[in-house]
Amino acid sequence: MFDLRRLRLLHELSMRGTLAAVADALSFSPSTISQQLAQLERDAGVPLLEPDGRRVRLTAQGEALAAHAARMLAADEAARAELESLQPSRAPVRLAVMQSAAHGILPRALGALAETEPGLRVEVVELAPEESLFEVAARGFDLAVAEQYPGHTREQRQLLERRTLGRDAIHLAVAHGDDAASITDLSERAWVMEPEGTAARHWATQQCRAAGFEPDVRFELADLTAHVRLVASGHAVGMIPALVFGGDEPATRLLDLPGRPRREIFTAVRRGTAERPGIRAVRSALQTAFDGATGISADPAPRG
Repeated sequence: MFDLRRLRLLHELSMRGTLAAVADALSFSPSTISQQLAQLERDAGVPLLEPDGRRVRLTAQGEALAAHAARMLAADEAARAELESLQPSRAPVRLAVMQSAAHGILPRALGALAETEPGLRVEVVELAPEESLFEVAARGFDLAVAEQYPGHTREQRQLLERRTLGRDAIHLAVAHGDDAASITDLSERAWVMEPEGTAARHWATQQCRAAGFEPDVRFELADLTAHVRLVASGHAVGMIPALVFGGDEPATRLLDLPGRPRREIFTAVRRGTAERPGIRAVRSALQTAFDGATGISADPAPRG
């Protein structure tokens, strides 16, 4: 019989690519990972790994067993989810959440859970959507809150089940008192945007190019609260999702972008864990919190 813990190591290696990355993710030493995979190789009776420069890669047999490992791990999680549903206790839920959701819906969701599931432990880490979706698939987290921008769909991972929370308006943001009326009025302004390589940065840049100019990005920051402060103080203009404000009065003046675009906000879990009571409870609380955080609208008329 195969040891499920060793099969997980093989699955992690197929996902993460290096022994060092697996060791870092699971808090083991690389030598321990190597020893366990060597034992799995003896159990299988076929070579699972082969040298690739200073690293290793999966053989054809290793790839085949890793695919089986993914299915066995999913079956194990489904069994545990069913058993959990038959008892009152709840296993902790590990949640990876993007920054705007951490600002806009996480406090409300945790407040709701404190009332409905007071014994449920929720562990939260802020991660960008690109990383959080990978980590859920790799079993680093149980649940992710992520987004995708109009025209920029994210990779569909077979292991993951997505559920849409709703759509979040993206606005132009300028300081109160700024008389700009549209994106074309901002072609000569200093911009704040998220770092290169993110979906948000690519999308925002495309909006500027569609309006006929290349944005002067003087501030490149991942922290959206810093975006809001720079805009509110008049040092930059930007594009800010309404969710950042969490239903509160915006600290900046908001303008509509052409077409009034909205990004999709969704949760993602592994299919085998979707029915875990704790995960269902967290998803429900996130939905309630999202519904309560919507309703921010743009200011269509300039303020003199």
